[in-house]
Amino acid sequence: MTFREAKKTDYKVIAGFQEKMAWETEHFKLKNDTVLKGVEAVFKDASKGKYYVVEENGKVISSLLTTYEWSDWRNNFVLWIQSVYVLPEYRKKGVFNLMYSEIKNIVEKTDKYSGIRLYVDKTNVKAQKIYEKIGMEGNHYSLFEEML
Repeated sequence: MTFREAKKTDYKVIAGFQEKMAWETEHFKLKNDTVLKGVEAVFKDASKGKYYVVEENGKVISSLLTTYEWSDWRNNFVLWIQSVYVLPEYRKKGVFNLMYSEIKNIVEKTDKYSGIRLYVDKTNVKAQKIYEKIGMEGNHYSLFEEML
């Protein structure tokens, strides 16, 4: 397995992963055209984030998006991991561990970031256990949102 920064040519695969993830985790059907445009927007504007993928034998099997949050408390950025998707047949094979360790290496090798965050649905206990196993911890914050 190889971890790499995604290329613009990966955008359709990544968009497909996002549609699958939304359905698997929330039974929510995303609009393909909207997701394609959303993924393309990241490739057009690096300030929105950066995609990474894992390949095996030339096939993209996983992707994630990193975005940036400014922390005035730390006078630095926190790197957020979002939109994680691993093809079902590659789950429980260390794919997320590989992705997380590579992202952690990126954060540790620069003074640009103070840490890593991600969010997980409260009912997604499997994912929570994976995150705890790699050393992440839930904290005292709760997420509130109003999606319009």
